[in-house]
Parts: sequence; structure tokens; C-alpha cells
Amino acid sequence: MDDTIRAMLEEEIRELPVIQYAWVSKEEIPFSERVRTICKEECPRYGKSWACPPGVGTVEECRAACSAFEGAFVFTTVAEVQDIMNMEETLATRGGHEDVTREIRFLFQQHSLRTLAMSGDSCAICPECAYPAGPCRYPERMIPCIEGYGIVVPLLAQRAGIAFENGGGVVTWFGLILYGG
Repeated sequence: MDDTIRAMLEEEIRELPVIQYAWVSKEEIPFSERVRTICKEECPRYGKSWACPPGVGTVEECRAACSAFEGAFVFTTVAEVQDIMNMEETLATRGGHEDVTREIRFLFQQHSLRTLAMSGDSCAICPECAYPAGPCRYPERMIPCIEGYGIVVPLLAQRAGIAFENGGGVVTWFGLILYGG
């Protein structure tokens, strides 16, 4: 990416409620099958969404999709909650992060960059996903889950120099935009 475009993007992104961000090489993105085990055993969206496994493909297919891009931009937003252990309350805060993720993807696209955007949770555009009976209704709007791609978010955060947690009562949401010409 051209330094001028990067500087313009950073200026535009500073207008958004992004807490931390970093530019990382695609080689710095860590993948692991173990993340998928957690998806399969603990996530109620597993097998029910094009934005989650197995709908997104195997970890190797996801790694290959990511390697087709020039680089990556990782960022966080935060939300305050009364009880961080209350999953319903925590998940209710994700809408703002999803909006920011879409906005950042749009900013990259305005600079004629191809993108693959990922976020911290499963896509929620449709009340009920078409998976597996039919194709995604909104593939251009859908944002898959970072962990669903098999990406180890704590290790990605460490490599990017971004805090994984921001204290009690604060939900830290991660986003990832892969970009290329």
C-alpha cells in the first residue's frame, strides 16, 4: 500500500471510535485448528452461518484466502458492561463494533482496495442465515468471525502490540481488514 493512502486512511480512521490499531503483514496472522475446536464445542452459531465454520471453509482454505491479500489492518473498539461474564449483555454491545468494521472496510474500498473484513462475532445481518440450504443473501455485506477463520486473536494482538483486554467491565472487540490492490 502506498504511504499516502495509508496516511489518508489513518486520518479517516482517527474519526472513528477505534481504540487501538496496527498494520500487520499477512504472515503475522496466526492460524490454528484449536480455535475451531472451541467454535465447534462452545459456539451456538457453529454450523448455522456462512460467517462461521464450517461455512467459511477449512482453516487451510481460510489461510489461503487471507494470503491472497497484500497486508492487514487490525483494530479494536470497546464497550462498557455491568457484568463481563454475562454473555447476553456482552454480545448486545457488538452492534457498534460491527458498524465500525463496516465503515473501515468502506474507507479501504474508497481507496480502490480489495478487502476481506472480519469481526469478533458471527454475522447477524439476517434474522436467520440461509446456511446451509442456500447461498448467503448478502455476501458483499457479510463479515465473518475472526476466530471462525481459525485466527488466534490473543497472539495476533500480541504481534500487533494491541492490548487484548482493557480492564474489568470493558468488552474489547477486535476487527481485521485484509487489503490488496
